[in-house]
This record gives sequence, structure tokens and C-alpha cells, in this order.
Amino acid sequence: MTGFRLTLTALAATALTLTAASAAAPAAAAQAGITDEVTMTLGKDGTLHVVEKIGGASGDLKRTFLTRTRYDDTSDRLYQIANVKGGTLSGDVLTVTGQTVEYDVKGAVTPSGDVDELRWFAVGGWNQPVTKATVHVTGPGQIQSLSCFAGELTSAVGCTSASMNHEATQADFEQDDLASGETLTVVVGYPEGVTGAAPILDRRFSLSAAFTLDAITGGALTGLLVLLLGGIGLLYWTRGRDARAAGHEGGPMAAVQNGHFTPPDGVRPGQIGTLVDEQADVIDVTATIVDLAVRGYLRIDEQPRQTYDAPDWMLVKLPSAPVDALLPYERALYDAVFEGRDHVLLSQLSGSFASHLGEVRDALYTDVVRQGWFARRPDTERTRWTTLGVVLIGVGLLATVALAWFTTYGLLGLAVVIAGGALATGGQYMPAKTAKGSAALAQTMRFRQYLFSGELGDVPEQHRVELFSRYLPYAVIFDGVEHWSRVVASVTGNGQRADNLYWYHGPAEWDLSKFAGSMRTFTTTTSGAISATRQFRSL
Repeated sequence: MTGFRLTLTALAATALTLTAASAAAPAAAAQAGITDEVTMTLGKDGTLHVVEKIGGASGDLKRTFLTRTRYDDTSDRLYQIANVKGGTLSGDVLTVTGQTVEYDVKGAVTPSGDVDELRWFAVGGWNQPVTKATVHVTGPGQIQSLSCFAGELTSAVGCTSASMNHEATQADFEQDDLASGETLTVVVGYPEGVTGAAPILDRRFSLSAAFTLDAITGGALTGLLVLLLGGIGLLYWTRGRDARAAGHEGGPMAAVQNGHFTPPDGVRPGQIGTLVDEQADVIDVTATIVDLAVRGYLRIDEQPRQTYDAPDWMLVKLPSAPVDALLPYERALYDAVFEGRDHVLLSQLSGSFASHLGEVRDALYTDVVRQGWFARRPDTERTRWTTLGVVLIGVGLLATVALAWFTTYGLLGLAVVIAGGALATGGQYMPAKTAKGSAALAQTMRFRQYLFSGELGDVPEQHRVELFSRYLPYAVIFDGVEHWSRVVASVTGNGQRADNLYWYHGPAEWDLSKFAGSMRTFTTTTSGAISATRQFRSL
């Protein structure tokens, strides 16, 4: 019996031993990690040579170097790794292929007070825990100070131990149990100037730094703006100014001579409109439609309407009109309005009318060049300089980005953007009239003064309706349609019932007392219909 009990006791002891061993195995595995013995030698040129002996690694062993840290408010500090042996370096990641790794570090030394400070992340960034780390540091001079930090990169906790030998030529550091990703940072001070090294700095991008305004950047910005804007001003002075109309300055013109209507050099309202503002626009087309009616090519019939109906007009082709005598832009507009029809409502002008308006505009621009008023088409001249300005803005934006990213002179790029904007805007004023065009403009302005002077002149009363009707399209150009419509209405009928004008027919119960309101509404409606088309929408 006694032997049986002894046997049971032995079996129980054996089971407890096996259980304890099995429980201890995971704990031992949990404590597994590498050992890292690091030897660092600082050269007189500031290059740090590092040798690491690694033991206890399991599986792939990799280390991610920390190569960039914050230096100050504007710069980062860089550490450059080179001459790697015993592993392969891809970017900042070192893949270990042996038990010993060697590499050089540049940028690890920086002057700090009266010492040259060596700072390096001697152990850290491993993908496995470090159970034991030792670091030995030697350099070109006696050690003035030393310290170390362990844990997270920003940790202020000292390492397990830090010491130096009696001759102050070697510093020794130790640290136990660094978790994966934690760092052992060592800092060693040497006599000032012993290496002559300096930190490698990389400017950190910030808007405030990129667009620094100081004496240098402010002076450069001012000089560049003066140069660019002065150049644009000189360009306008030499290319964009109207030529002087020598010999054409004079007093008020007589628009009616010998009882006949005499516009400036016999030019048409559409031509005058393009000459004045250098644009073939909505009002020029509207005035031309009125002019074609006044000159007997078409008739405008105002349609009767109820109180809430939209106003409308019938444009009626007159069969006896000598259309072959029309100028190219007038013929283009005439064909666009009727297009084989004998009459058309203003509200129905769409489709082919819209597509032909581009031809009218082109013909107007070509006409003012043919007249000798411009050396080049005003629209082409505007497009050329505006496009150049937009290109300059693009160049300025690219220059601003590049200068802001790599330097602190981003403001200089903005100067180019400003100059491009000035050129793009000023391009609208670059079309320049010739001397002949300036003379025609001067005469046109005197004609405008006459229209608004209220002086009817010595025009026979029987001719006033026709002559003053001929003035009306020019009044449309000069934004005086309502004023001159009242003049037309006043020369016959005097507010009483009167027959229709030869070129404008109103509905029943209509007389000349309503003509001013009718013409105001007609020109507004016509301009609205034209401006709704693609060719004139931007105007």
C-alpha cells in the first residue's frame, strides 16, 4: 500500500511540473525579442559611422529609420543614411540580411551653445521588441555632456543607464525592453567646432513663409510691378492709343445742309456704333434695323394687343427696295431677318436669324477696317491681347506655386499674375483708331451734340418728318431714342391724331403722340431678342 501511495505522489509531482512548464512557455515567448549592440563612431567631418550587432531575431527583421524631425518654426532637420552593409535600404526602411549592419549618418551633429551636439536614434523603429540594447559612442574629442531618452520619440524618460569612461572618450548607454517601434535616443556633446558640421535643414512649407514680406521681397515686388505695369502702359501708349486726327478739330457741325440730311461722312448708324465703342454689339444691330426701315427697305407694323399681352411688331419687306445697294453687313442682317419671307413677327425671329448674326458682326468689323478707321479688326486685337494676358496669368500662377513651394518669394509670382490681369483687362482698350478713324469719331461726337441740342435748324416743315426720322437710328446708337422720338412726333400732328409714319405703322387708335413710347419699347424688345442669341449673349 505504501508503495502505491508513493507512485501516486510521483505522478502528481510530474503532472504539476509539466503544467508549470507549459504555462511558462507562452510567458517566455511573450518576452522574446532581439538584442542590439550598437557601436557609433563620429568622424571629424561630422559623419557618424554605425555598426549594429543583432541577435535573437525571428522572421523578417526590418527597421524604419527616423530621417526627418522638426527643427524650428520654418524648417525640418534631415538625417541622411548611406553606405549600408548587411541589409538593403528602401526609402527609410532597412531590411536586415545578416547579423551585423553598418551604415553612415549625415546631419546628426548640430552646434548647440558651446558644444557640438551629436543626436541620433541609436535603437528604434524595429518591427520586433528589443530586450536588450547597448550603445557605445566615440568621437574626435572629449565628451562634454551626455544624455539619453527611451520610449516614444518625444519621451523625456531617461534610458536604463548612461556613463562614460575616465578619459571621457567613450559614452556607454543601456536600455532594457523597448517595445516594437519605441526608440532609444542618445545625445553626446563634444567641444565646439570639433567637427565643423551643421544640421541638414529643409524648409517647411507654410503660407506665411512662402509669401514673406520684408525689405528684400517688398523691394523686389515693387520693382517687378513697376517694370511689368510700366511695360503694359508703354505698350498701350505705343499700340493702343488712337492716332491724332490732325486737321479735323472744328466747331459744331451742321447736320442738315441745303435741306438734306448729312451724317458724318455719310456713314450708317451701325458703323458709327462700332466706331464709338469699338464693339459690334446689340445696339448696333437694333439701330440698323430701324435705319433699314427709315430708308425704305422694310416697314415696322406695331401689332394690336390686349392689356396683358406682350408687345410685338411685324417686320414687312418692301418689294421695291434696292437691296443690292446695301452694305455687306446690312445685307447680311436683311437676309437674316426675312430669309425668303415677306414678313415676320419680331417675336418669331429665331433659328436661322440667330445663326446669321455672327455674319452680321463679322461684316461690321470688316467694314470699319475697310473704311480705314482701324488698321486691324477691333475684336481680333482685343482677343490677341486678352489671350496674352490670360497666358501671363497662367505663367504667374505657376511661378507663384513654384516660388512659394521652394522659396519665400511667392509674392513675385503674384506680381506676374497682377500684370497678366492688367493686360487681360487692358486688352479691351487695345484697338486703336487710325487718324481717319479719329477724325470720323470727332465728327460723330459733334453730330451727337447736334442731336441733343434741340435746334431743328432751317429745315422746311414738309421735309422734317423724313429728315428727323433719318436721325432716329443715330439717336438709338447714342441712347437718345426717346428724346428724338418726341422730336419726330412733334414736327407733325402736335399730339393730335395723325397718320402713321411712312416707315412705322401703329394699330388702330394709335397716333404720333404714342410714338416715343412705342419706339422705346421696340428698341428694348429688339435688343433683348438679339442679346438672347449665342453670338451676342456676352454683350
